[in-house]
Amino acid sequence: MADDVTLGDLDRPDDATTTGVLDAPGGDTDDIDDLDFEVDPEPAPEHDGPAPRVVVFDVGEVLIDETRVWSCWADIIGTTPFTFAAVMGAAISQGGDHEDVFEHVAPNVDWHEFEDEHERRYGGFRREDLYQDVPTCLHELREKGFVVAIAGNQPLRRNEQLVALDLPHDRLVTSAELGAEKPAAAFFAAVLELVGAPSPDQVLYVGDRIDNDILPAAAAGMRTCWLRRGPWGQLQEPPEDLEPDIVLEGLGELPLLLSQWRGDA
Repeated sequence: MADDVTLGDLDRPDDATTTGVLDAPGGDTDDIDDLDFEVDPEPAPEHDGPAPRVVVFDVGEVLIDETRVWSCWADIIGTTPFTFAAVMGAAISQGGDHEDVFEHVAPNVDWHEFEDEHERRYGGFRREDLYQDVPTCLHELREKGFVVAIAGNQPLRRNEQLVALDLPHDRLVTSAELGAEKPAAAFFAAVLELVGAPSPDQVLYVGDRIDNDILPAAAAGMRTCWLRRGPWGQLQEPPEDLEPDIVLEGLGELPLLLSQWRGDA
């Protein structure tokens, strides 16, 4: 374990115009440099209540790109990664899960019998499986004084592999260690106990799935950050009565957004 430690709109001034610069025959495109454009950055979103002090990250498709996970499974059951991905997308869109993929693509195969073979081929988490924005995000959050934790649905063997990635963090735990899996309320209660937060609203849970992450974390009283990447993040939509505190397509902006929420100068 490591040591403890929306862009604004482009506004054109009233007296600025490109009429005749690009469209007129023989127009001098160098004149564009003389136009006085200004960018007014959009103010940070306003939040109800103080900023969280603890940031908890899910693992799959938040920290780890799971492309190799599913490609290995495709190879084992005798289909192509493209077909496997397409069927998974259809399953998610219909409210299903990855287990539905096996039932559709390989209905006569009990995929659970091949879990050891999958692990042999997959070989566990590697540094190259990390999304590129992960190390910098976690480092910047800790530099800014936030407590960083990692907690997701993973088997026990993944704990050691996550530690070996040497990511900046203060707490790390898997569902296997907690004895509870998302979306169970017991998982989030255990995470709150792990990070020692006096109040759930001091904790921000970052996840890609509405069903497994955002809904149950909000139900536990946590703040939520919906990361829209990976198949679930791209295909799921929150119910009308749920509004995540933050919605991102990558982690690069998260440290700045939390700093602004906290009121840092």
